[in-house]
Amino acid sequence: MLILQIIVAGIAQGCVYGLIALGFVLIYKATETVNFAQGDLMMLGAFAGLAGMGFFGWPFWLAALAAIVAMALLGLLLERAIIRPVLGQPQFSIVMLTFGVGYVIRGAVTMVPGIGTDTHSLPVPYKGATLSLGPVTLGAEQLVVISATALLCGVLWLLFRFTRVGIAMQASSQNQLAAYYMGIPVQRLNGLVWALAAAVATVAGLLLAPVTFVHANMGFIGLKAFPAAIVGGFGSLPGAIVGGLIIGVVESLSGFYLPEGFKDVIPYAVVLLMLAIKPTGLFGDRARKKV
Repeated sequence: MLILQIIVAGIAQGCVYGLIALGFVLIYKATETVNFAQGDLMMLGAFAGLAGMGFFGWPFWLAALAAIVAMALLGLLLERAIIRPVLGQPQFSIVMLTFGVGYVIRGAVTMVPGIGTDTHSLPVPYKGATLSLGPVTLGAEQLVVISATALLCGVLWLLFRFTRVGIAMQASSQNQLAAYYMGIPVQRLNGLVWALAAAVATVAGLLLAPVTFVHANMGFIGLKAFPAAIVGGFGSLPGAIVGGLIIGVVESLSGFYLPEGFKDVIPYAVVLLMLAIKPTGLFGDRARKKV
């Protein structure tokens, strides 16, 4: 039963990794850009939810919804004001730009007096609740993370499968030039993708905050979500979730059975193993280039 509880905890943590990795994959498929500010957007989204509850006195669900909408608008603004002007430049320049955006976000939060340098608890209504299934006791925070991730994945599947915007996003991710010639507004879709990625990151932050805490350095979890995207296949949306679950479960088991320190190393060991066995990831497509 202890092993089952460890696995459930790993699945819950893996869901958070998967949601952040989902943001990596969404932006990469749309613009072929790796957004290393994704973890910091998650952190800012968690602080936005905290501000809605603490400063405005809103209930958790209203504060969460407001944070998601605000971060989606911020993602749209970042794409239009910072990313779009440098598209077409060397990929290294764009990647370093996303690093800079992350540092600016983290620094701006840290400079807020009495908030940015402290650790905060997000007072969610299900905090501390448990559910007993026979001899197994599960925390409500873990169950909410798993349930919310499954629900969000279902919503995204419906979006990409049955809506014109979702189908246009898929077409643009396959071939932007062909999509543009077919009358699809590629630049507008790129902004929507950044907005969607920021919103998904906010959901991940709001789900993670009750399990851990809200603090300026919580965005570093993105460094573990990046291996999840690689393991699942960097161009696959389902692969991001599966990769996150794999990293979360392996990390949880290694933290219990292996000596201290292995827990932080094991995600990158899994990435090295995956790159040696299947460099494109579990769900990645093999790219061919005629020369």
